[in-house]
Amino acid sequence: MVTAPFPSLVPELLVGNLAASLRFWRDLCGFTIAYDRPEEGFALLERGGARVMLEDVTVPGRHWITGPLEKPFGRGINFEIACEDAAALAARIAEAGWPIYLPLEEKTYRTGATSVTVRQFAVQDPDGYLLRFSQRLG
Repeated sequence: MVTAPFPSLVPELLVGNLAASLRFWRDLCGFTIAYDRPEEGFALLERGGARVMLEDVTVPGRHWITGPLEKPFGRGINFEIACEDAAALAARIAEAGWPIYLPLEEKTYRTGATSVTVRQFAVQDPDGYLLRFSQRLG
């Protein structure tokens, strides 16, 4: 069940195996299933205020495929996902034996006239989508 109003942007990612993706997104990264349509190979996931839709391309139906679908999917994009404890989440994912793409780091970004410092790491999901979990500091 969706717990808050829909955000203005919710990416829908095509995946090669919904069960494998759910093991990663839900079991490792802490997302929950807001709702799903298993007969369509679809699930809407949420974690805090972040939402993402996963759609299994191996299930017959309508898919929005605009070009050849080759892994890693999502080349050229990374999804920044706010989290409360990036270090704990990175440790949980690493302890599960999942490779970390960008090790945990602290980075300061200029945001106009000010700046923000974050603790972040990045990991790829089973299809190669790059997720960057980011915790704002101070």
